[in-house]
Amino acid sequence: MSQNRKYVIAVLPGDGIGLEVMPPALRCLEAAAKRFGFKFEFREYPWASCIYYQEHGVMMPSNWKELLKACDAIYFGAVGDPASVPDHISLWGSLLLFRREFDQFINLRPCRLIPGVPSPLANRQNHTIDFVTVRENTEGEYSSIGGRIFEGTSRETVIQNTVFTRQGVDRVLRYAFELARSRPKKKLTSATKSNGISITMPYWDERVEEMAKEYPDVKVEKYHIDILCAHFVQRPHTFDVVVGSNLFGDILSDLGPACTGTIGIAPSANLNPVSSKDDSAKEWMPSLFEPVHGSAPDIAGKGIANPIGMIWAGQMMLEHLGEKDAATAVIKAIESVLARGGTNLLTPDMQGKGTTQSLGVAIEQEIINVVL
Repeated sequence: MSQNRKYVIAVLPGDGIGLEVMPPALRCLEAAAKRFGFKFEFREYPWASCIYYQEHGVMMPSNWKELLKACDAIYFGAVGDPASVPDHISLWGSLLLFRREFDQFINLRPCRLIPGVPSPLANRQNHTIDFVTVRENTEGEYSSIGGRIFEGTSRETVIQNTVFTRQGVDRVLRYAFELARSRPKKKLTSATKSNGISITMPYWDERVEEMAKEYPDVKVEKYHIDILCAHFVQRPHTFDVVVGSNLFGDILSDLGPACTGTIGIAPSANLNPVSSKDDSAKEWMPSLFEPVHGSAPDIAGKGIANPIGMIWAGQMMLEHLGEKDAATAVIKAIESVLARGGTNLLTPDMQGKGTTQSLGVAIEQEIINVVL
């Protein structure tokens, strides 16, 4: 590995608690870089935020794509302030635009019950919860195809189309199958609703069945989304890799972390796994890493937001960049600090009285000292 490794990271804190959890997360990345002999150049931008929208009337400047393509990855805090900017404007003008313009067709969200985090589930019998949700990230139910007619009248009609393409479905399924094959359980669960959604979901099921023929070593099961949500609560320890459409994956990847105690620790990667900066024949499209929790305006400004989702998203970014030892150190540091716990260290979402700052500092110090 090169001794002069340097990564240029676009830093977009965004809105709400994104502004609060980003600084400790950057310090954790710096600690990992210092320990493992590489460097970061952080390029922080104020746009992709509702504050920017209020000042400029747009979520981002016209050259946003050029600025982000000059970076190795995008580190994103959160976007959204519905009191000032409608969510469909802020999301479609930033995060969803990133996912589409950079073809980040995989949304990867790990879900683990980490010792020290109290789970709301009763009678768990000490089962281990450790699974990954793979969500289709660029089409499906979150299409922009549709519209309104006869607005404001009794004939008002609203249509929004779901779009499944063979390319879009097959590439997320293949990624999920490959991931399942690489894990010890070799198990894949597909989320569907083909008993009620009679065109797109049967198609999804057909593609799962067809691709499963290429992976005879992977056990495949499918559940309708409603009962699958129930199973997430009743027996989350039985899942390994869960794959779903854009909407179903979104729902499940929020429910999963809630079952393990708090959405505040959950990370997310928006990946274009086939794009490489070294491939001059193809356009470079960076991947994006973010916490799951969103901007949380109800607690913004209080200094109590859990920084772990942001830090863990940084750990996923380190893995993506090829810094495996650094990534291992960060996740071990998170585990060690949470296991040690303490009311004055854990944030309120984990039944503590700690602050964003104190929890972030504890993990930063642990990254420096943790034994791999």
